[in-house]
Amino acid sequence: MLEKLEQIEARYAEIEHILSIGEVFSDPATAAKLLKEQKELFSVVEAYREYKKADVAEKEAGEMLASDPDPELRELAREELYSAKAKKEELLQKLRVLLLPKDLNDDKNVIIEIRSGVGGEEAALFASVLFRMYSMYAETHGFKTEILNRNETELGGVKELSFMVEGAGAYSRLKFESGTHRVQRVPETESQGRIHTSAVTVAVLPEAEEVEIEINPSDLLIDTFRSSGAGGQHVNKTESAIRITHVPTGVVVECQDERSQYKNRDRAMKILRSKLYDIKRLELDSERAADRKSQIGSGDRSERIRTYNYPQGRVTDHRIGLTLYRLDAFLNGDLDEMINALINAEQAERLRAARDS
Repeated sequence: MLEKLEQIEARYAEIEHILSIGEVFSDPATAAKLLKEQKELFSVVEAYREYKKADVAEKEAGEMLASDPDPELRELAREELYSAKAKKEELLQKLRVLLLPKDLNDDKNVIIEIRSGVGGEEAALFASVLFRMYSMYAETHGFKTEILNRNETELGGVKELSFMVEGAGAYSRLKFESGTHRVQRVPETESQGRIHTSAVTVAVLPEAEEVEIEINPSDLLIDTFRSSGAGGQHVNKTESAIRITHVPTGVVVECQDERSQYKNRDRAMKILRSKLYDIKRLELDSERAADRKSQIGSGDRSERIRTYNYPQGRVTDHRIGLTLYRLDAFLNGDLDEMINALINAEQAERLRAARDS
């Protein structure tokens, strides 16, 4: 590992030298590529340089402990030695994580689909709660949200809703949300105060660029129809809604949130492209079965991943066994403690898999 770190540091120094000359900026594409590589290497190089400082401190303290006759200085050297060893071990663990292969989708924007499941209107109402939760989380992290498609119920719930979250690292923070979200609460329509259990499914798709997924126009079946929903002047007035079927895979996408047929078509294509990219990604994951086992459920929508229990004010993630007793804050977008725990759990699994391989 140390040899690999030396090579990374040497490459980082080489990039620094090239960029310092300045001539490279006459070729914007090359300059942008180098700047991106420099940014990707920075965290590793910074940690490695700290590791080397701790290694020097450990050696110096060891030499002092072995040779200095002064008891007080020897005690100081002993403390410095223990401190440097602990620092080195901490940095080694950090470097092991930093050297793990990165998810190439982590920096991408995401498309999130929320669909009400078991529970009828109660599930639809909770689907709208989840959309609000993700929107508030995105806002606190400086991400931008844009609704792509929405199908609402008469009571303000959501049968299905697709929206985009734009921002660097959006996928890395939200990819673990794919799966079935279960809610236990007393519905407003329940007169006898009985707790109902409902379910909502969430799919998180990395946004796919056109160069990543080529779609043959002859493979598409495009239908137009009148928008439907909970009401409004535009509903059922014009055939602006779009339904696109990708014939080879059977994937169907609808968009009806915009008044413009062109805008709905553009949004539908964006969702379709991401869905096809996700299918391709999951196929590759299934081929790399060992790698798939080291992931903490970042794709299986049939998996029940989380329960939101209103009477007890708790939210439990079943993949890592973490329960937080602050449901209100969680539903107001305070997800970082849970997301960080999921990221740490996945990193630990991947480190174990790397050691076993």
